[in-house]
Amino acid sequence: MTPDGPELTADTVRDLLRAQHPDLAERSLRLGARGWDNQLWRLGDDLAVRLPWATPTADALLLKEHTWLPVLAPRLPLPAPVPQRLGAPSARFPRPWIVTTWVPGAPGEAPATRGPAAADALGAFLTALHRPAPEDAPAGRERGGPLAPLAGQFEHGLASAVEQGLLPDPKTVRAMRSLWADAVAAPAWSGPAVWLHGDLHPANVLTADGTFCGVIDFGDLCAGDPACDLAAAWTLLPDGALDRFHTAYRPGYRAARDPGHVPAPGPAPDTATLRRARGWALLRALGCLLIGEAGRRGRRGGKPSWAPPARAALRRIVPAR
Repeated sequence: MTPDGPELTADTVRDLLRAQHPDLAERSLRLGARGWDNQLWRLGDDLAVRLPWATPTADALLLKEHTWLPVLAPRLPLPAPVPQRLGAPSARFPRPWIVTTWVPGAPGEAPATRGPAAADALGAFLTALHRPAPEDAPAGRERGGPLAPLAGQFEHGLASAVEQGLLPDPKTVRAMRSLWADAVAAPAWSGPAVWLHGDLHPANVLTADGTFCGVIDFGDLCAGDPACDLAAAWTLLPDGALDRFHTAYRPGYRAARDPGHVPAPGPAPDTATLRRARGWALLRALGCLLIGEAGRRGRRGGKPSWAPPARAALRRIVPAR
């Protein structure tokens, strides 16, 4: 995935606001970030304009956020960007766009350092999010489903990492294959489909003062197996915080589907779910490592800042030899 969309400028964004949301058009405006799917422009101190610009699927992901985040965000203990306005496609910009709240914090490539606080924050966030989803919740593409269909993706990523010299130790490669096989062989999720963020990698979890302070980019929001999100315990938390997270994470999976019902805290994740979660963590860390290496080599779409947290995650996921 590389950004091949139209070049967007402050003038473009301001013209869109003047045409459709003129009460916001004279606020200060500056570029916040360019992602694979969207560009984010700061609008004053508390809002942002989010515009799809690269991948063709970005429109649907953005509209999904507009539909569901106002429902989900109020119950989450970490701030999330809540859509406030919807922009319609026009001759000036032929795709939908949104105005959303701005969530302050640094992307998680600046890692959390206060292990207990970060584990508690992540555990509380996923406990609140992982409630049974309604029947009309969006289905995941790959997220939230079984790992077996992603075996080709895992093997391709592993081969690419070995070829580029990122995994020079054959013992590490064998251990990664063994962990992946164990995750694929774990019993499937038998509980209800729960709400998932679906993309909890370091760039989508914000930090401040050594712990997590916000979660952004809910474009992959879907319902399914919680193991997909639980991978974040390995990929985001500092060393030594895993057990604390598993104590803090207590979702009520078996609650009724009534969206107004607050489930009582449940038990810790079962062993099979943790096996699948570790497989998801391995797949995600491997992908981030390759994206980081692409950035180091100056390839379009690469992000060099992704490599250090990916290496740290792999050290946590793959046991010491």
